Amino acid sequence: MRLRSLLILLINLSTLYRLVAIDSVSAICEFSITQENKFYSYSLASSSETFPHGVLSEDGYYKVSSNGTVVWFQLCDGMIFNHDPPRCFDCYGCGGSSRCGMGCSALMSENRLGYPVCTTIGRTQTVTTNLIDKESPDKGIVVKMWHQGSEKNCSLSVSVICDSKQVQGPKTLERVGECNFATQITHPGGCANVLSAPGSGWGWFSTLLIILLCLFGGYFIAGAAYRFFYLGIHGIDIIPNLEFWASLPHRIRSSYMSLVRRFKGPSQNYRSSYSPVDF
Repeated sequence: MRLRSLLILLINLSTLYRLVAIDSVSAICEFSITQENKFYSYSLASSSETFPHGVLSEDGYYKVSSNGTVVWFQLCDGMIFNHDPPRCFDCYGCGGSSRCGMGCSALMSENRLGYPVCTTIGRTQTVTTNLIDKESPDKGIVVKMWHQGSEKNCSLSVSVICDSKQVQGPKTLERVGECNFATQITHPGGCANVLSAPGSGWGWFSTLLIILLCLFGGYFIAGAAYRFFYLGIHGIDIIPNLEFWASLPHRIRSSYMSLVRRFKGPSQNYRSSYSPVDF
């Protein structure tokens, strides 16, 4: 009985861990911004029929190299190596020698004195996302990860270029500074879901005001045309109901003064001029 309860507890903990892991990946890979009355939403880990893992590599990692430097990385999650793991020294910061590469999100290897030496350059906890070009949100999004080591700080920036028709892995690796690297991939996951921003566009009051102004303008034009062509009236008298419009400012002023007197009471000029009488 106790063994059964223990198994159930382990299964529940495993399920809970998976749910938390999925939620954490989704949170890291989500980015949104409002610009020019448009709401741009990016969800790099969103699954689809073609890409069930979103922009995450199905192999568990991406790999790119340049001039003897090799970089392994995974977007928005830690790396998993089912084959061809990194073989380098000083991998204690990213899984150790037995699980090299599986304790971080980005790892760099370069030749030092004839030996491949590893350096952790990114962790899942430090992943940030931003636009590639703030003036053109449609271009895609850049994912940056970094690691603060004892000797130096390292980072990796991966530009996820929007392309709804094709996928292309990293081809080039650029070193920016002593231990900062940049690469890019092409993926539909870099394309934003664009919606109208809340509160943008015309509200109901503005729409109603425009309709009333259009009706008012149509009334003036139709009335003036009727009086000019059918009644033969010329000059300012072609305005329909001219007497009413000419007296409208006076009517508005009279109504305003009446309201003022009602709320403030009679003024000093309107008070009785009789003096009190002492008996």
